[in-house]
Amino acid sequence: MSRELIYNGFLHLTPNHHSHGYWRTPEGQVQYNYNQLDAYVQTVKTLEKGLFDTLFIADVVGVYGIEYGDGKTTMRAGTQFPEPDPITILSALGLATENLGLVVTSNVIQTHPFSFARQISSLDEFTRGRIGWNIVTSYLSNGFRNYGYQDIVPHDERYEWAQEYLDVAYKLWELSWEEGAVLHDPATNRFFDADKIHKINHVGKRYRVEGPHIVEPSPQRSPVFFQAGNSDAGRRFAARNAEVTFLPSQTPDTARKDIAILNQDVVDYGRQPEDLKKLVMLSTVIGSTEEEAKRKQQYLFDNIDINALQSFYSGGSGIDLANIDPDTPLTELSRREEFSQHMRSKFRIAVDADYGQGRVLTWREYLIQHALLPGRFAGTPEQIADRVQQFADAGVDGFNVVPVTTLGWWDEWVEHVVPVLQKRGLAQTAYKPGTLREKIFRKESKLPATHPQRKLTLS
Repeated sequence: MSRELIYNGFLHLTPNHHSHGYWRTPEGQVQYNYNQLDAYVQTVKTLEKGLFDTLFIADVVGVYGIEYGDGKTTMRAGTQFPEPDPITILSALGLATENLGLVVTSNVIQTHPFSFARQISSLDEFTRGRIGWNIVTSYLSNGFRNYGYQDIVPHDERYEWAQEYLDVAYKLWELSWEEGAVLHDPATNRFFDADKIHKINHVGKRYRVEGPHIVEPSPQRSPVFFQAGNSDAGRRFAARNAEVTFLPSQTPDTARKDIAILNQDVVDYGRQPEDLKKLVMLSTVIGSTEEEAKRKQQYLFDNIDINALQSFYSGGSGIDLANIDPDTPLTELSRREEFSQHMRSKFRIAVDADYGQGRVLTWREYLIQHALLPGRFAGTPEQIADRVQQFADAGVDGFNVVPVTTLGWWDEWVEHVVPVLQKRGLAQTAYKPGTLREKIFRKESKLPATHPQRKLTLS
């Protein structure tokens, strides 16, 4: 059954987000403008023309693969390097748009929660309630060392850290100012009611924050919470805190299973399944015919910088995979004891799924078909809509649309794919009024009363 889905336009302020090496082609050379504000202003205007729900800006605070060969491969290839700070451009993008939500990734290690809460409240004010926050804990050891830590914090402890960070920010956004604190009343000589503005006096394992919040409540108070953790700890964090989460599911069948598990976690935290929107990644090569789409996809694959892709995958997995001969059979890698059981299992699953179509699947082919994000699906707009419908039937609420190139790809999607999705009832034909939260959930602009954070109080 068709229903309007959520579409996030994925972006990185970087030369090479996931299409490693494609910048060398004439089509990819638009990436040379990655550090030009005008390029992103044009992008958000295109996304708003296509009635996207949000611009979703990813971010990292370290260099991929620096543990495995000093990171020079990543730096040479411009693989998520350099990485300007995305929060710096949100005001400009907000001014260039009227309805598009703006979701920024910010790592708990990079900004103190008091400063971050202040930035977000300010941006939510200036954009009239269109800000979302993608909560991340960082998986790059170099990122932690950049902020003065000896090494990366253990995985589950990072989520404990993120929870306290969110608690601090929530108290500032939601509890520091009571409703009715904003008066602007010349008759009583009270711009604000100071009796309704409170310190938060947070004392925790990592933070001591007195308060009060020094920005008045914004239209949403709290930004819409996005989160993408796929581990058990990450999934529980999403079930407790997130309003939008990204599933790792690559097929409708796996999405259906992942959603069932996540929905039970959501209920365990006293929420309803519909309180958490579930999105999957969608990255397509678009052609007027299937033959054209497949030809364009092969052109993308032919221009991949395999060494840069290996370095990227090493940094993301936390395992030294950068120096493997690309022509090594995957069956051999699936038996190597130096790799984790999880990684060996992933290799075996790929072999069993016969990605090689009867041939010996190599490490190179695995990287292109599994680790490479852009261009995983190639087809006509109608075939892409069929794919979208299959995921919708599995219970998915929408998509993080990952372009082949960060810049210069969106016009093709908006011109050719969006009309087909709209015709089938799978994409909105007009923006709903209100804040980002109201647009996504069709409810109030504030965090709902059922959210676990609403149980927090000031001491």
